[in-house]
Amino acid sequence: MSPIPQKFRHWRGRIAILGAVCVAASAVYVTTTLAAPGGGAGELLSQGKPATSSSNEIPQFDAKAAVDSDLGTRWSSAFADPQWLQVDLGSDASISRVVLNWERAYAKSYQLQTSGDGSGWTTVHNATGGPGGIESLTINASGRYVRLKATERSTQYGVSLWEFQVFGTAGAPVPTTAVTPTSTSTVAPTSAPTSTTAPTKSSTPTSATTAPPKGPLVRVAEFVAECPFTHALPDDPIVFPKLPGASHLHSFFGNETTNANTDIESLKKGRSTCSPSVDISSYWVPSLLVDGKSVEPTGTTFYYLGEGVRDDVIAQTQPLPYGLRIVAGNAKATAPDDSSRARWSCLHAGDVGSSKDFVNCPAGTMLESYLDFPQCWNGKDLDSADHKSHMSYPVNGGCPSTHPVPVPKLRQVLRYPASGDPSHFKLASGPGFTMHGDFFNAWPEAEMARRVNDCIRPIIKCGPDGTP
Repeated sequence: MSPIPQKFRHWRGRIAILGAVCVAASAVYVTTTLAAPGGGAGELLSQGKPATSSSNEIPQFDAKAAVDSDLGTRWSSAFADPQWLQVDLGSDASISRVVLNWERAYAKSYQLQTSGDGSGWTTVHNATGGPGGIESLTINASGRYVRLKATERSTQYGVSLWEFQVFGTAGAPVPTTAVTPTSTSTVAPTSAPTSTTAPTKSSTPTSATTAPPKGPLVRVAEFVAECPFTHALPDDPIVFPKLPGASHLHSFFGNETTNANTDIESLKKGRSTCSPSVDISSYWVPSLLVDGKSVEPTGTTFYYLGEGVRDDVIAQTQPLPYGLRIVAGNAKATAPDDSSRARWSCLHAGDVGSSKDFVNCPAGTMLESYLDFPQCWNGKDLDSADHKSHMSYPVNGGCPSTHPVPVPKLRQVLRYPASGDPSHFKLASGPGFTMHGDFFNAWPEAEMARRVNDCIRPIIKCGPDGTP
């Protein structure tokens, strides 16, 4: 870009919302009573309930992230077998279905177990040769506690779940004998032997981590767009309009026509790489250079969120105005800036953590970038002289009086096929802490309004098509 200047479900496969970024937005559940995927109605019993695990790869990837109905967060274990994740449903329940929404680091072999007291466990489903992805398992069992016990990993990393969902009916008695499942999962059969289904006794490992006490159900206001890379140019139609070549190199996503002469009329006529294709907006960032050569992201997800503000503010969210331009981040930064919403981390290397600057990602992992855009608008200007002043970040859970109109928060998540010594990395704008993003809104007004009305205001997680 120019010298003027996004959680995450982080993440080994985070964003989520998520195609090349494994959002798997089709498996979203946002209310307490839903039809379980694959048939069979039942109440979603696990959402927001206390969860514990045998280990967490890093604190951000803790157990509660697997029961928050947020496909931008995940639980990820240490790099060893076996591992377990369990949820306390709060009372005895009749369990009819369990949905495992795996991140790419899934378990090839695992057991589903139930317990009335969290101590004596009954195996109700055994799987070998698991395929990963989204597994919807029909279960006929009862108990207060439900545990996934992963016995064999599919990768050298740990095991990781976007969501661990338990469906059924609360209030059922706990059985005293093992219950066999009424149907099998989608796991492909193998010749590997299956383990016993008799009840087993186990103690809680000392490495378990406990989620916060039970509280209100977690709700997520979100819709997403997956917008792959289109082209790179030394142009910036927001900061250097009608001046081709005046900017540093940018990588563009979404609308295929973006260049220095882009305006809302030209975007309207352009085609988009986005899913959904109705999003003909343009998104761009400074190009990443590895040893001087451009490397483009293979994962490009743009989340539109209702978060960071109170529920009453979310309920007042307005559609992003047609033609709005926003710049987030600081292309002129001379050192890591605490006020910047940009950060870097590594896919499949959570122990590295996140940073404002580039991080050293181990071989076999990927460099990730996250950037959050401001979500409070002044209500009148589609742009401003510094391309920032017409927008503001929330203050104390609300929008400031100078920027009273809440709009969806744009979160940009990019994943690059690069790892290793960060001294080899550079952005076209400079060091990693100069990461910034530009957004030129060209969503059709009716489509944007529908998503705000159906997804953001009622606090519902929607997929790319704008439906739950």
